Amino acid sequence: MTRPSNGSLVLDGNQIKVRLEAERQASSSPVHVDWLRFTVPRRNVLPSVDTLFPQQHENQWTDASMNARFSALIAAVPDCEVAGASSIAFSPFDRSVALEAYDLTKTVCEALGAEFSVAVEVRKGHDFYRYRWSIMRCEVECGWVGFLSSSSSPRQQAQNRTIHVNLYGQACTFGADGWREKIADLIDSAGGDITRVDLALDFFDGIPGGFDSVVLDYESGACNVNGKEPKCNQLGDWVHGHARSFYIGSKEAGKQTNVYEKGDQLFGVEAASPWHRVELRYGNKLRVLPSDALRRPADFFGGASDWHQSMLFKAEHQSQAQPIKCVERLQAQSVEAEVTRSLRWTLTTASASLATWLLHAPNEARRFLDLVSTTAVPGRLQRFTHSEISRAMGRALDRFHVAASPGQACVCV
Repeated sequence: MTRPSNGSLVLDGNQIKVRLEAERQASSSPVHVDWLRFTVPRRNVLPSVDTLFPQQHENQWTDASMNARFSALIAAVPDCEVAGASSIAFSPFDRSVALEAYDLTKTVCEALGAEFSVAVEVRKGHDFYRYRWSIMRCEVECGWVGFLSSSSSPRQQAQNRTIHVNLYGQACTFGADGWREKIADLIDSAGGDITRVDLALDFFDGIPGGFDSVVLDYESGACNVNGKEPKCNQLGDWVHGHARSFYIGSKEAGKQTNVYEKGDQLFGVEAASPWHRVELRYGNKLRVLPSDALRRPADFFGGASDWHQSMLFKAEHQSQAQPIKCVERLQAQSVEAEVTRSLRWTLTTASASLATWLLHAPNEARRFLDLVSTTAVPGRLQRFTHSEISRAMGRALDRFHVAASPGQACVCV
């Protein structure tokens, strides 16, 4: 790979700074989402009506014509070339998953704005996904959507039931105004899970008190959380004060902050840029990451610790601190238990009555759908949000699908 010239780096760095300043003014928030990864259950990523049946009225389609259109679309998904080898043939199942992933990729690009598009071919996947659709901007990949697992191991087979979206900093920085809210809505509607989100606070003129003040804060205990001192790590040239990074926390804990000299990274140390960045990186190992972190990034940045809140004060911004605590996993386990009970009752007790109704009164199906769509959720589930119920329902259904033997009836979605 050819490295860009220093002039290109400076130009790109200036573009990034201009874009970040514009976003700060438009959103009235100094905190920027710099990386985002999320996963959605595959059955919740159905091809859109426009993808399947463009420019047609629903009454113009017969069952035969719809099946033919769907088959043609799946057949049109290109084969994948892996590691320079000749193209390999997709099975019908692989092609259907590729179509679902393509539709999600297109939706993400539309949320990011007109500068983004889907690559014309399927590529080799990353992070144990077998294939990916690349998200492109200015002919450069700035994100991808992965689908299908890369091996047959039981753990990776679970990936066959998910589609994963990874948006790099380039996509997050140059996304159109409002992209965060659109993606948050997409995650909620699809019952998705955020697996990583980076929240960045930039000090274009340097952190008040200087870069070394961060180390002094750490040594004084200002970065402690609940009386516990987080891990720290130092990288870069601390002797001469160039390209330094100071890490607080750890990836294993799912919450790590990197304070680094962003100007040195973008422009080179010879430019002597004062630009510092405080970047909070949240992972989902010990936490459930809410979609509101995209809608209100400053609140969730300030909620990480009192020290993070103090950094917002230095940026002359006040927020409503919103912590993401490890104990929120208990909430996820609780909603999943309640949903599993409800689903088990539906499949074992109510399924025979429902099947009889739909089998012997097919013309009443629409009235049945209208009825259930306006019915309140069961009392046990009313304390949970719709997105929490959707995520838990997806995991519960996966377990029921796996548990059902070939001879048993299984509800398929």
